[in-house]
Amino acid sequence: MRTLVATEAGSPDVPSEDRAVTAPNFVAVLDGATVRTETGCTHGVAWYADHLATTLVKNASLGPTDALAIAIQQTADQHRDTCDLSHPGTPSAAVAAIHITESTLRYLVLGDVTIVLDLEHENAIVTDDRVSKTALAERAIADALPNGSPEKAAALVRMKHAELAARNSPGGYWIAASNPQAAEHAITGHIRLSSVRRFAILTDGVTRIVEPFRVYDWSMVLDVLESAGPARLIGQVREVEASDPRGKRWPRNKPSDDATAVYCDGFPR
Repeated sequence: MRTLVATEAGSPDVPSEDRAVTAPNFVAVLDGATVRTETGCTHGVAWYADHLATTLVKNASLGPTDALAIAIQQTADQHRDTCDLSHPGTPSAAVAAIHITESTLRYLVLGDVTIVLDLEHENAIVTDDRVSKTALAERAIADALPNGSPEKAAALVRMKHAELAARNSPGGYWIAASNPQAAEHAITGHIRLSSVRRFAILTDGVTRIVEPFRVYDWSMVLDVLESAGPARLIGQVREVEASDPRGKRWPRNKPSDDATAVYCDGFPR
C-alpha cells in the first residue's frame, strides 16, 4: 500500500492542530477543534491532538471504534488531575480512521474530517456534517461578515458558544473530547477491500476545494492526489484562498485553515 501525507498550518504564526498518523494497515487524521473560548485546560488543543493521535495509533489493531474510545479515555486520564475536563470548552478533535484487514476496509468518522473512497463504479464520501447543523443563526451572521473584522471575531465567539452547547449531546454533534462514549456515535462501516481502488482522508481545510470553492469534484481531488500528491492539492487550496482573503466570495470562518491530506492506493486485488 502506498501512503502519501501532507499537512500545512493555516497560518505561519500558529502551529497546526491537525495530525496524521499511520501504522501497518491503519491511517488516521485528526483535526483539533479551534478554541475561541476558555477551555479549563492548561495544555491546549495541539497537546490534546498529539496525545490522542499517539494513543489511537498504539491501539490501531483493535479497530477504529475501540481504538478511538481507548484513546479518548487514556488522553483524558493524562490531564484529568490538572485540568477541568467538565468544562464546556475542553479541548477536542475530529477524527477519521481507516483500518485494513486481509479482505475488509473498516472506516470511522467523528466530526468534520472526510473520507473519500474510490470504489469499482462510484465514489463513496463519508463525512460527518452534524456540527454544521448546529448554531445555524449564529453561523449565518458570522458568514455575512468579512474576515479580519472585529465584528466577525465577535460573531465567531457567539457561534462557538452555541456549538459547544450542542457538543456531545443527543440532537447535537459528537467529537473526541473527554468522554470515550463519543466513539459510539461515530459514523462507521466496512467495505470489501477488493472493491477499493484508492482513498483519501481530508480535513475541512482541504475539502473546501470541493465545497464551497467548487474547483474540483471528488474524483478530481483523487486524481490530483494520485498524480501530484497531497502537498500540491493543499497548495491549490491556498491559491484559491489567496484570491478571496476577506471571504466575500466564499464565506468561511478563517481565510486559511489547517490542512491535512492522506492518500492511499496499491491495495491487493
